[in-house]
Amino acid sequence: MDDPSDVTTLFLALDQEYRRQKNRYFELRATSQFQVTTDLSCSSEELYLHEIDLTPDLGATFRRFHKSSTQRKILRAEREKLTYQEGRSQSLLESFFELTILTRRRHGVPPQPLRWFRNLLGCLGESANIMVAYKDRKPVASIFTLRHRNTLTYKYGCSDARFHNLGGTHLLFWRAMQSAKDHGLTVFDLGRSTVQNEGLIRFKERWGAKRSSLFYMTFTAAGLARGVSSHSGTDWKIRYAKRFFKYAPSSVLSFIGDALYKHIG
Repeated sequence: MDDPSDVTTLFLALDQEYRRQKNRYFELRATSQFQVTTDLSCSSEELYLHEIDLTPDLGATFRRFHKSSTQRKILRAEREKLTYQEGRSQSLLESFFELTILTRRRHGVPPQPLRWFRNLLGCLGESANIMVAYKDRKPVASIFTLRHRNTLTYKYGCSDARFHNLGGTHLLFWRAMQSAKDHGLTVFDLGRSTVQNEGLIRFKERWGAKRSSLFYMTFTAAGLARGVSSHSGTDWKIRYAKRFFKYAPSSVLSFIGDALYKHIG
């Protein structure tokens, strides 16, 4: 919405529903901060959104990529003869999920449930797509994308760290952009990043992505917004949990993710 009066109308409707249902909080996500008159407490967090403009021709798009960290990795993947498949099949979903478990283990967190991804494919139909890169028929990297109107959104990515030097993820990003352009899409959305995640921001901007701000505003009557309450005394629990997740068997990680993702995902 561009008209401030529309924002006010939306906010009043959400405020009324929030109080009627006795919810804990509600959240607005906007590309700019705005002021509303309310007796609710508000906490705000700035994040970054990165988008790649697909309107130039593919040659111009490729030339915008960082030469050493992006262009060369795409060319390396082609020299290594990495192949890829895309679609919504059960075999692609299984390969994607196996790589998801590896990736989430590296990060020290449980994976999203397999049924979550299966539901995405079932509910979103052809708007959802899985791409998997292979080295000698072994899955080495995968991405999960969503399409809406003129935008292709990179939603999930995963990989086998033993093959990172082959450039599998870079190959999939490039192929996804080529396919999006073939279908008339004009934007490749790389999603949000916290302002503290300098590595992820650098990765996205080396694709020539343009950065803009997102503001997540959480409103609550309790005075404590989600995610800003004190975590004093729990840091050691988080550290031990991450250590456990890094070494737990895949079956255990899957079980934990299935049980807890709706609470912590």
